[in-house]
Amino acid sequence: MTTSVCLKGGQVLTPQGDLEIADVHIAEGRIVESPAADSLTIDCRGYCVLPGMVDVHGDAFELELHPRPGVDIAFPIAMGSVDRQLLANGITTAFHGLTLSWEPGARSLDAGRRFMDGLQALRPRLTADHRVQLRWETFAHDAIEDLGRWLGQQPTPAIAFNDHTTATMEKVQAGNHKKLGQWAQRAGLSVEQYLAEVDAVGRRAPEVPAKIREVAGLARRQNAIMLSHDERSCDERATHRDLGMQVCEFPLARVVAEDAVARGEHVILGGPNVIRGGSHTGAMSAEEAIGDGLCTVLASDYYYPSLLHAAEGLVDRGVLSLSAAWDLVSSNPAAAMGLQDRGRIEVGCRADVVVIDCSGPWRLVHTLAGGEVVLRL
Repeated sequence: MTTSVCLKGGQVLTPQGDLEIADVHIAEGRIVESPAADSLTIDCRGYCVLPGMVDVHGDAFELELHPRPGVDIAFPIAMGSVDRQLLANGITTAFHGLTLSWEPGARSLDAGRRFMDGLQALRPRLTADHRVQLRWETFAHDAIEDLGRWLGQQPTPAIAFNDHTTATMEKVQAGNHKKLGQWAQRAGLSVEQYLAEVDAVGRRAPEVPAKIREVAGLARRQNAIMLSHDERSCDERATHRDLGMQVCEFPLARVVAEDAVARGEHVILGGPNVIRGGSHTGAMSAEEAIGDGLCTVLASDYYYPSLLHAAEGLVDRGVLSLSAAWDLVSSNPAAAMGLQDRGRIEVGCRADVVVIDCSGPWRLVHTLAGGEVVLRL
């Protein structure tokens, strides 16, 4: 590991949002004011020097762990690959969206336990800062004891409250079985078995509000960041806000995003939505929401390269300035997740820095994570 680095002569994004030609000095994993005598000097002239990206919600790791139905890859191999992918895409802090569902298979409680145990053991060998967003399916009541234990770990996980079960039941009742085969395959079940599981778990519906309050209480006691997911109405947002869910993730209605932003809350949408020109599920356009001031954070969702190229597209199409676009993938997500030591190039901050050639199609040139030069092209 290189302990001292000087990034020389690049266009540095300041905390005030300006691009200024300057040197950035790094020592012992932090940004410092003065250069060290033994610094490694990297010529950044003609390049933009920006804070590393913070991904608040990414589940592309699932494909590394389970590249095909019924195929599992050893955790150290899969997550080592994920670590390299993150850094190669300029993501220096990643919250893995770990779904904890009532379903068997890849998103089961047992799979979640293996992931959490595996990450705790592997974390010292990883270079990016790997964290967890516990995506709790609110009908998965067997997971609550584990949630309480995991929320006491360091670094403290964030927790998102997801209710995909109600929507699944509605689709089944309406005879909309378009995705049933996919869901059943993911769970390792036949379609008939999956339908029986949905029917059984649906009977828990009367218990769900109390369970949500219970888990929110566990999270508050640990000062964990809480996110609400896929809200349909302002009433839902108000209920969740009262429980301490101050981050609004993937709202399903524009009025929900408007309500959250009006109250100074962060609203998360997907980077793939931006680079594809719209949502693959028919949800609101992220680019339109950004243009209207209704999205403050972009997440990689299911595709790590989307963060860099979403920012690029927003700049190229004149939706935002470079600094405002970069806020969506760095300073704003850091703030939303309570991380005060990153998302800015400022003395004392963690030395997570990316160097990008923005003169044509954006090209990541260097990545530094915790002061370590991990990508140098």
